[in-house]
Amino acid sequence: MKEFILFDPLFRVPFITGLCLAAVLSLIGGFLKMRDEWLSALGISQVSAAGAVAGVALGVPSVLTAVGAAVAAAFIKDINPKSGNSHYAMMIIFGWSAAIMLAANTHHGEVAGETFLRGQLYFIHEGHLVGAIILIIFTLAIIKWLSRRLLIERFFPDYFSANNIPSFSHRIIFAVLVVFSVVLGTVSIGAFPSFAMFFVPPWVGFVIVEGWKKSLAVSVLIGCTAYLISFVTAVLADQPFGPLLMLVLFLFSMIRPLFYLVKNVWKT
Repeated sequence: MKEFILFDPLFRVPFITGLCLAAVLSLIGGFLKMRDEWLSALGISQVSAAGAVAGVALGVPSVLTAVGAAVAAAFIKDINPKSGNSHYAMMIIFGWSAAIMLAANTHHGEVAGETFLRGQLYFIHEGHLVGAIILIIFTLAIIKWLSRRLLIERFFPDYFSANNIPSFSHRIIFAVLVVFSVVLGTVSIGAFPSFAMFFVPPWVGFVIVEGWKKSLAVSVLIGCTAYLISFVTAVLADQPFGPLLMLVLFLFSMIRPLFYLVKNVWKT
Protein backbone atom coordinates (compact mmCIF):
# COMPACT_ATOMS: atom_id res chain seq x y z
CA MET A 1 0.00 0.00 0.00
CA LYS A 2 1.13 3.53 -0.80
CA GLU A 3 0.95 4.74 2.78
CA PHE A 4 3.49 2.11 3.83
CA ILE A 5 5.86 2.38 0.90
CA LEU A 6 8.32 4.57 2.82
CA PHE A 7 8.89 1.71 5.25
CA ASP A 8 9.88 -0.63 2.43
CA PRO A 9 13.51 -1.83 2.82
CA LEU A 10 14.02 -0.81 -0.82
CA PHE A 11 13.97 2.86 0.19
CA ARG A 12 16.01 2.72 3.41
CA VAL A 13 19.49 3.03 1.90
CA PRO A 14 18.51 5.77 -0.60
CA PHE A 15 16.67 7.71 2.09
CA ILE A 16 19.50 7.69 4.64
CA THR A 17 22.14 8.37 1.99
CA GLY A 18 20.23 11.33 0.62
CA LEU A 19 19.59 12.74 4.08
CA CYS A 20 23.31 12.58 4.94
CA LEU A 21 24.16 14.30 1.66
CA ALA A 22 21.51 16.97 2.19
CA ALA A 23 23.12 17.90 5.51
CA VAL A 24 26.70 17.88 4.20
CA LEU A 25 26.01 19.71 0.94
CA SER A 26 24.04 22.43 2.71
CA LEU A 27 26.85 22.86 5.24
CA ILE A 28 29.65 23.00 2.67
CA GLY A 29 27.53 25.31 0.56
CA GLY A 30 27.77 27.87 3.36
CA PHE A 31 31.56 27.89 3.04
CA LEU A 32 31.36 28.17 -0.75
CA LYS A 33 29.06 31.16 -0.39
CA MET A 34 31.38 32.76 2.15
CA ARG A 35 34.29 32.32 -0.28
CA ASP A 36 32.25 33.55 -3.29
CA GLU A 37 32.82 30.19 -4.98
CA TRP A 38 29.20 29.01 -5.02
CA LEU A 39 29.39 28.20 -8.75
CA SER A 40 32.10 25.62 -8.09
CA ALA A 41 29.48 23.06 -7.05
CA LEU A 42 27.85 23.12 -10.48
CA GLY A 43 31.11 23.44 -12.41
CA ILE A 44 32.81 20.49 -10.74
CA SER A 45 29.63 18.41 -10.86
CA GLN A 46 29.33 18.91 -14.62
CA VAL A 47 32.96 17.88 -15.14
CA SER A 48 32.39 14.95 -12.79
CA ALA A 49 29.36 13.85 -14.80
CA ALA A 50 31.43 14.01 -17.99
CA GLY A 51 34.10 11.89 -16.32
CA ALA A 52 31.50 9.35 -15.23
CA VAL A 53 30.14 9.01 -18.77
CA ALA A 54 33.71 8.66 -20.06
CA GLY A 55 34.15 5.79 -17.61
CA VAL A 56 31.24 4.00 -19.24
CA ALA A 57 32.91 4.40 -22.63
CA LEU A 58 36.27 3.15 -21.33
CA GLY A 59 34.84 0.26 -19.34
CA VAL A 60 36.20 1.75 -16.10
CA PRO A 61 34.11 2.18 -12.91
CA SER A 62 32.32 5.48 -13.40
CA VAL A 63 32.90 6.58 -9.80
CA LEU A 64 36.67 6.45 -10.32
CA THR A 65 36.58 8.47 -13.54
CA ALA A 66 34.15 10.93 -11.97
CA VAL A 67 36.52 11.49 -9.05
CA GLY A 68 39.50 11.78 -11.40
CA ALA A 69 37.77 14.39 -13.54
CA ALA A 70 36.69 16.38 -10.48
CA VAL A 71 40.19 16.30 -8.97
CA ALA A 72 41.69 17.45 -12.28
CA ALA A 73 39.20 20.33 -12.45
CA ALA A 74 39.99 21.41 -8.88
CA PHE A 75 43.74 21.21 -9.59
CA ILE A 76 43.44 23.38 -12.68
CA LYS A 77 41.42 25.88 -10.64
CA ASP A 78 44.23 26.13 -8.06
CA ILE A 79 46.67 27.15 -10.79
CA ASN A 80 44.81 30.45 -11.06
CA PRO A 81 43.02 30.90 -7.71
CA LYS A 82 41.97 34.48 -8.47
CA SER A 83 39.78 33.49 -11.40
CA GLY A 84 36.81 32.91 -9.08
CA ASN A 85 33.45 31.94 -10.50
CA SER A 86 34.50 32.64 -14.09
CA HIS A 87 36.66 29.51 -13.97
CA TYR A 88 33.73 27.43 -12.77
CA ALA A 89 31.53 28.90 -15.51
CA MET A 90 33.98 27.48 -18.05
CA MET A 91 33.80 24.13 -16.24
CA ILE A 92 30.03 24.15 -16.69
CA ILE A 93 30.35 24.90 -20.40
CA PHE A 94 32.94 22.16 -20.94
CA GLY A 95 31.47 19.59 -18.56
CA TRP A 96 27.91 19.78 -19.85
CA SER A 97 28.92 19.71 -23.52
CA ALA A 98 31.41 16.87 -22.96
CA ALA A 99 28.88 14.79 -21.02
CA ILE A 100 26.22 15.18 -23.71
CA MET A 101 28.63 14.49 -26.60
CA LEU A 102 30.10 11.42 -24.90
CA ALA A 103 26.62 10.17 -24.06
CA ALA A 104 25.46 10.59 -27.65
CA ASN A 105 28.42 8.65 -29.06
CA THR A 106 28.83 5.90 -26.48
CA HIS A 107 27.04 2.59 -26.05
CA HIS A 108 24.68 3.01 -23.08
CA GLY A 109 26.19 6.47 -22.69
CA GLU A 110 22.91 8.29 -23.15
CA VAL A 111 21.36 6.41 -20.24
CA ALA A 112 24.46 7.00 -18.11
CA GLY A 113 24.56 10.71 -18.96
CA GLU A 114 20.89 11.14 -18.09
CA THR A 115 21.45 9.24 -14.85
CA PHE A 116 24.34 11.40 -13.66
CA LEU A 117 22.72 14.67 -14.66
CA ARG A 118 19.37 13.84 -13.05
CA GLY A 119 20.57 11.51 -10.30
CA GLN A 120 19.92 7.88 -9.42
CA LEU A 121 18.91 8.07 -5.76
CA TYR A 122 16.46 5.17 -5.93
CA PHE A 123 19.10 2.85 -7.41
CA ILE A 124 22.11 3.56 -5.23
CA HIS A 125 23.57 0.85 -3.01
CA GLU A 126 25.29 0.44 0.34
CA GLY A 127 28.58 1.73 -1.08
CA HIS A 128 27.03 5.16 -1.59
CA LEU A 129 25.68 5.07 1.96
CA VAL A 130 29.10 4.21 3.39
CA GLY A 131 30.62 7.05 1.38
CA ALA A 132 28.00 9.51 2.65
CA ILE A 133 28.53 8.44 6.28
CA ILE A 134 32.31 8.74 5.95
CA LEU A 135 31.90 12.16 4.36
CA ILE A 136 29.65 13.47 7.12
CA ILE A 137 31.87 12.06 9.90
CA PHE A 138 35.00 13.58 8.32
CA THR A 139 33.24 16.91 7.85
CA LEU A 140 32.07 17.08 11.46
CA ALA A 141 35.54 16.08 12.70
CA ILE A 142 37.35 18.95 10.96
CA ILE A 143 34.63 21.59 10.66
CA LYS A 144 35.69 23.65 13.70
CA TRP A 145 39.36 23.79 12.67
CA LEU A 146 38.56 24.33 9.02
CA SER A 147 35.93 26.99 9.69
CA ARG A 148 38.31 29.15 11.71
CA ARG A 149 41.06 29.06 9.09
CA LEU A 150 38.72 29.70 6.15
CA LEU A 151 37.12 32.65 7.94
CA ILE A 152 40.52 34.16 8.73
CA GLU A 153 41.63 33.69 5.13
CA ARG A 154 38.44 35.32 3.87
CA PHE A 155 38.44 38.41 6.08
CA PHE A 156 42.19 38.75 6.69
CA PRO A 157 43.79 37.58 3.42
CA ASP A 158 47.36 38.39 4.50
CA TYR A 159 47.13 36.83 7.96
CA PHE A 160 48.85 33.53 7.15
CA SER A 161 51.64 35.01 5.03
CA ALA A 162 52.26 37.85 7.49
CA ASN A 163 52.60 35.39 10.37
CA ASN A 164 54.52 32.82 8.32
CA ILE A 165 51.79 30.21 8.81
CA PRO A 166 51.31 27.60 6.06
CA SER A 167 47.90 27.92 4.44
CA PHE A 168 48.06 25.10 1.91
CA SER A 169 46.87 22.49 4.42
CA HIS A 170 43.36 23.86 4.94
CA ARG A 171 43.05 24.78 1.27
CA ILE A 172 43.85 21.24 0.18
CA ILE A 173 41.54 19.70 2.78
CA PHE A 174 38.69 21.99 1.78
CA ALA A 175 39.28 21.25 -1.91
CA VAL A 176 39.17 17.50 -1.19
CA LEU A 177 36.01 17.96 0.85
CA VAL A 178 34.32 19.88 -1.96
CA VAL A 179 35.42 17.43 -4.65
CA PHE A 180 34.19 14.32 -2.87
CA SER A 181 30.94 15.91 -1.73
CA VAL A 182 30.26 17.08 -5.29
CA VAL A 183 31.11 13.69 -6.79
CA LEU A 184 29.03 11.76 -4.26
CA GLY A 185 26.16 14.20 -4.69
CA THR A 186 26.38 13.97 -8.49
CA VAL A 187 26.32 10.18 -8.66
CA SER A 188 23.56 9.99 -6.02
CA ILE A 189 21.09 12.84 -6.55
CA GLY A 190 22.36 14.38 -9.81
CA ALA A 191 24.48 17.32 -10.92
CA PHE A 192 21.82 20.03 -10.92
CA PRO A 193 19.98 18.86 -7.75
CA SER A 194 23.35 18.77 -5.95
CA PHE A 195 24.10 22.32 -7.03
CA ALA A 196 20.67 23.43 -5.82
CA MET A 197 21.39 21.83 -2.44
CA PHE A 198 24.76 23.58 -2.23
CA PHE A 199 23.33 26.96 -3.21
CA VAL A 200 19.77 27.52 -1.95
CA PRO A 201 19.97 26.61 1.79
CA PRO A 202 22.88 28.97 2.62
CA TRP A 203 21.54 31.61 0.23
CA VAL A 204 18.39 31.71 2.36
CA GLY A 205 19.90 30.88 5.73
CA PHE A 206 22.51 33.63 5.65
CA VAL A 207 19.74 36.22 5.28
CA ILE A 208 17.14 35.19 7.83
CA VAL A 209 19.53 34.77 10.78
CA GLU A 210 22.63 36.58 11.97
CA GLY A 211 25.89 34.95 12.97
CA TRP A 212 28.10 32.44 11.17
CA LYS A 213 27.23 29.35 13.23
CA LYS A 214 23.52 30.10 13.29
CA SER A 215 23.51 30.62 9.52
CA LEU A 216 25.19 27.27 8.94
CA ALA A 217 22.74 25.54 11.29
CA VAL A 218 19.73 27.09 9.54
CA SER A 219 21.20 26.17 6.15
CA VAL A 220 21.45 22.52 7.18
CA LEU A 221 17.92 22.65 8.58
CA ILE A 222 16.56 24.06 5.32
CA GLY A 223 18.45 21.52 3.22
CA CYS A 224 17.29 18.53 5.28
CA THR A 225 13.70 19.77 5.43
CA ALA A 226 13.59 20.29 1.66
CA TYR A 227 15.04 16.82 1.16
CA LEU A 228 12.46 15.16 3.44
CA ILE A 229 9.58 16.91 1.70
CA SER A 230 10.95 16.00 -1.73
CA PHE A 231 11.68 12.36 -0.93
CA VAL A 232 8.30 11.67 0.67
CA THR A 233 6.41 13.48 -2.09
CA ALA A 234 8.39 11.81 -4.88
CA VAL A 235 7.78 8.32 -3.50
CA LEU A 236 4.11 8.75 -2.65
CA ALA A 237 3.25 10.67 -5.84
CA ASP A 238 5.54 8.60 -8.09
CA GLN A 239 7.48 11.65 -9.31
CA PRO A 240 11.16 12.05 -10.35
CA PHE A 241 13.14 12.96 -7.25
CA GLY A 242 15.81 15.29 -8.72
CA PRO A 243 13.50 17.82 -10.44
CA LEU A 244 11.12 17.73 -7.48
CA LEU A 245 13.96 18.49 -5.06
CA MET A 246 14.97 21.50 -7.15
CA LEU A 247 11.36 22.71 -7.24
CA VAL A 248 11.02 22.39 -3.45
CA LEU A 249 14.31 24.24 -2.95
CA PHE A 250 13.07 26.95 -5.30
CA LEU A 251 9.97 27.33 -3.13
CA PHE A 252 12.22 27.59 -0.07
CA SER A 253 14.18 30.34 -1.84
CA MET A 254 11.01 32.45 -1.77
CA ILE A 255 11.62 32.87 1.97
CA ARG A 256 14.42 35.30 1.11
CA PRO A 257 12.31 37.98 -0.70
CA LEU A 258 9.46 37.45 1.76
CA PHE A 259 11.88 38.08 4.63
CA TYR A 260 13.05 41.34 3.03
CA LEU A 261 9.43 42.37 2.42
CA VAL A 262 8.41 41.74 6.02
CA LYS A 263 11.56 43.45 7.26
CA ASN A 264 10.90 46.58 5.20
CA VAL A 265 7.22 46.69 6.25
CA TRP A 266 8.27 46.32 9.88
CA LYS A 267 10.66 49.26 9.59
CA THR A 268 7.94 51.52 8.17
